Amino acid sequence: MIKISTKMLMMITLIISTMMVISSENWFSMWMGLEINMMSFIPMMENNKNYLSSESKMMYFLIQSMSSMIFIFMIIMNPLIMIKEEMVNTLMMNIITISMMMKMGMAPVHMWFVNIMNKMSWNNCMIIMTWQKVAPMFILSNTIYNSLIISTWSIMSAITGAIGGINQTSIKKIMAFSSVNHMSWLTMCMKYDSEMWIKYLIIYSLIIILLVEMFSKKSINYINQINMNMKTQMEKMNMLIMMLSLGGLPPFIGFMPKWLVIQSLISTNSMFTTFILMMSSMITLFYYMRMMAPIIMTSSTMNKWNNKNVNMKTNYMYSFIINMMLPITMIINML
Repeated sequence: MIKISTKMLMMITLIISTMMVISSENWFSMWMGLEINMMSFIPMMENNKNYLSSESKMMYFLIQSMSSMIFIFMIIMNPLIMIKEEMVNTLMMNIITISMMMKMGMAPVHMWFVNIMNKMSWNNCMIIMTWQKVAPMFILSNTIYNSLIISTWSIMSAITGAIGGINQTSIKKIMAFSSVNHMSWLTMCMKYDSEMWIKYLIIYSLIIILLVEMFSKKSINYINQINMNMKTQMEKMNMLIMMLSLGGLPPFIGFMPKWLVIQSLISTNSMFTTFILMMSSMITLFYYMRMMAPIIMTSSTMNKWNNKNVNMKTNYMYSFIINMMLPITMIINML
């Protein structure tokens, strides 16, 4: 196992590298930040000395370095190409956009993301679904030239994320496909508002952190383990609320960012994109509900030896407050 001190060091460099990308004033320091970010995350993926850990590290390294190579190649080539300047800029920005989408694991280049997620620990899954999206998203928000590429990749990600998760029994794979689906909403945010994606990512990250913490503490990896490991009625209720919130069902907080995106899409008459995103969200909600079905259908069981965990109680309280923030904010706005 990797030492705690090493993990702490890697975590600090991971945070600093993302901050470096966000505060960069030129392309090279952005690229450098992305490379440091990649090299910080790979040692954190070390779980046990087994082939799964090394395989996932190699896969992550290859895909990230490949997208970084495309990124740096376009930066170097931009001043050297002797064609119409506007044309070169557009081409460069489009290719950089595609390389960033590769980095985040958007469809059709999403299978590496799903496979890596399935082979990692829950804590690493949480980092790759939340923090690792920040730097590529920031670069993407500054390089959007062609809205057609954004719309096309968003629609592909929405459909792939929705359909891919239906036939899965591994919760890590379901969460990975769910993340691919949420990426489509995130990129659509950028098309209309450069800051809306930050709000979406913050709310999505909060829900993911609370969910992953529960999966990790209860050692849940597959659908059939949910009902076995959820002992009290409170645990079941909390899990149900979290899942419905992740699916974007009102009145939970997960609905708010999706509502903002839908408003922006409707205001620009993008009805086809709105329809695709909403339908894909319905499918994701279906497979979340399929996970929750055994919890809802069966009555609560409580074993004598099942001690109540105080930390988990506070976790339930936080998740309940966060998920009920939407109705509260709406009431405040009405006053």
